[in-house]
Amino acid sequence: MSPCCRFAVTMLLATPLAALGGQQRAPALPPVSTAAMDAHLRYLSDDLLEGRAPGTRGGRLAAQYIAAQFQALGLAPAGPDGSYFQPVALVGLTPHPSLVWGTSGAPQPLKPLDDFVAWAERPEPEITADGDVVFLGYGIQAPEWHWDDYKDVSVRGKVLLLLVNDPGLQDSTVFNGRALTYYGRWTYKLEEAARHGVLGVLLIHTTASATYPWEVVRGSWSVEQFKLDRAAPQSIAFAGWVTADAARAALARAGFNLDSLTRAAARRDFRPVPTGLHVAVDIISALRRVRSENVVAKLPGSDPRLASQVVLFTAHWDHKGIGPAVNGDSIYNGAEDNGSGVAAMLAAAQALSHATPPPRRTLLFVATTAEESGLLGSQAYVEGPLTPLERTAAVLNLDVTNVRGATRDIDALGIDRSTLGPVFAAAARAESLAVVHEPDVRGSFYRSDHFPFARAGVPALSIEAGRDFIGRPAGWGKEQDELYNRERYHRPSDEYRPTFTYEGMAQEVRVTMWVALAVANAPELPRWLPTSEFQRQTRQPTP
Repeated sequence: MSPCCRFAVTMLLATPLAALGGQQRAPALPPVSTAAMDAHLRYLSDDLLEGRAPGTRGGRLAAQYIAAQFQALGLAPAGPDGSYFQPVALVGLTPHPSLVWGTSGAPQPLKPLDDFVAWAERPEPEITADGDVVFLGYGIQAPEWHWDDYKDVSVRGKVLLLLVNDPGLQDSTVFNGRALTYYGRWTYKLEEAARHGVLGVLLIHTTASATYPWEVVRGSWSVEQFKLDRAAPQSIAFAGWVTADAARAALARAGFNLDSLTRAAARRDFRPVPTGLHVAVDIISALRRVRSENVVAKLPGSDPRLASQVVLFTAHWDHKGIGPAVNGDSIYNGAEDNGSGVAAMLAAAQALSHATPPPRRTLLFVATTAEESGLLGSQAYVEGPLTPLERTAAVLNLDVTNVRGATRDIDALGIDRSTLGPVFAAAARAESLAVVHEPDVRGSFYRSDHFPFARAGVPALSIEAGRDFIGRPAGWGKEQDELYNRERYHRPSDEYRPTFTYEGMAQEVRVTMWVALAVANAPELPRWLPTSEFQRQTRQPTP
């Protein structure tokens, strides 16, 4: 079947869900409260919380609310000081950039937000940098794909102009076709550039390659950015996005055609192209150091031998805070992203606290901070885990859960990467849901809080809503996903709506609970499949 088409995961599991959990019979799940999910989501996305940015009053209100809910459920605090909080030290930077580029003697300024966004990659109040621009295609070094855009050409001190996504976007025979790999993520491109001593990176935006429109870039990068407040590894000085129109115009003045360069970049024999452009960037950042927190609670395991191991739930509580006004609204409420995921996790915690018999392994609930700034809360957890990663059985992530209704299907990112896949399929079957797995065109596996755990060796799933909605015509679910991505994602319009309905969210929660209980009660820990990019990773021991 074509990679651009949906494909059903064949349900060949003869083993009942109970056996996957090492039990004689599957217990009945405690009920999931849709009323509670609505109440959580309504509060977390209220204007009172001002978009839940880390280090703000609204962010603190969100964290305190989640902690209070954990306490009310009778869950034990899991923080290192005996509280419901794991401190995460952050540096906040609010960028005010200027950028001028062009050929010698003909510099052209770009207009912030309309033509470009830029930010400091180092926690410094001012970054002033200039350098020659080299077009480096996709900026990828991937030996396993026999791909090297750098070609041993020194780019130290240069500014790279890069395409986002990976070459599979143009040629379905390389990488994973249109299913994005980590090499296609802009975060990877900045990491690779730093390893080569690059001064800065400018990413060329198109909606097709980024998988979201320019308005998302504008809204995401014009607000305060956060980094972990710790000694940073080698980094570039700055990074930014430029519109395809701005890049096209500048390259044309230098005698290049962006479309021709893009086609060339899809070939293995591509070599870096000095463009003759020179760029000067100045970024003044309002700098502040803030303490944020992951909110953490646990349901202790019942088995003396296995209780020291954990099944970990994640859902990020933060969003974008207050940013540029759109139609008079400047609060980026983040109702679906990710008030919905926190509401789902709290509902799972409420139900699982009444599970009979109780799970053998400990269930650990982590509402993370600063996901929107680069998965920082989950990365901080991985660097300082509350339970050693080698004793972390699995991570189950809830990010943008279903508020549109009941479905006949369900999906999860990562089901094709580890032995969690069959467990998830059995859990879906227990809820009479088909598993219909989508090619990961947006690279979503690399964009949410389960990813730092996966990169550190812990098998992980991120639960995805189905698209086949009961009572809706064929294709309606896909249309709604595209509408959200186009009109509400990372915008003030991602608000609570009276039309939200929670039957579909309850389905996701129940399937996640089935998986959690199966893993918590299984005799062995999940493991990566030999075909997974993480199969060589081992669960990193506690430092």
